[in-house]
Amino acid sequence: MIEVEVKARAAPGTLKKVKALGARFLEAEHHQDLYFNAPDRDFRRTDEALRIRIKDGKANLTYKGRKLDASTKSRLELKADIHDPEALKQILVALGFTPSGEVRKTRTKYVLGELTFALDEVEGLGSFLEIEVSAQDGWEYKRDQILKVLQDMGLGEPIRKSYLELLDESRRVI
Repeated sequence: MIEVEVKARAAPGTLKKVKALGARFLEAEHHQDLYFNAPDRDFRRTDEALRIRIKDGKANLTYKGRKLDASTKSRLELKADIHDPEALKQILVALGFTPSGEVRKTRTKYVLGELTFALDEVEGLGSFLEIEVSAQDGWEYKRDQILKVLQDMGLGEPIRKSYLELLDESRRVI
């Protein structure tokens, strides 16, 4: 499955714009994302990601492949539910994977048709809006669709960096 995603800094009034499109509230979530680097390659260099996401008492392991274009965060995304995130973390470390960072956020989700709007409040970074849709074929059409929605909302150019990359950059600036 291809996750077609754009992200931008949220501005005052972003939620109002999402609701004006007709999106309806879906749910609010709390995420703790634990990222890992592979023993045989540097995911920061290969533009991949491996994370354990702990979300309101549930967890999954997610692999994200390389980004597919120059304007969005669209890429292959594979997920598996996990029962014991701490045990999986220990297994990954025993196999040579190294913890590479943690991201904590509160996410409020809205839906409009196939589109999901995620308003994220990221610890240490601030507010963002992600717009995403899943696709198997024709992901480019869906990419163009969500880029237009972002443009119509007036939130500026998409941010292609992950929250982990943005947090790493902010720590270097300090």
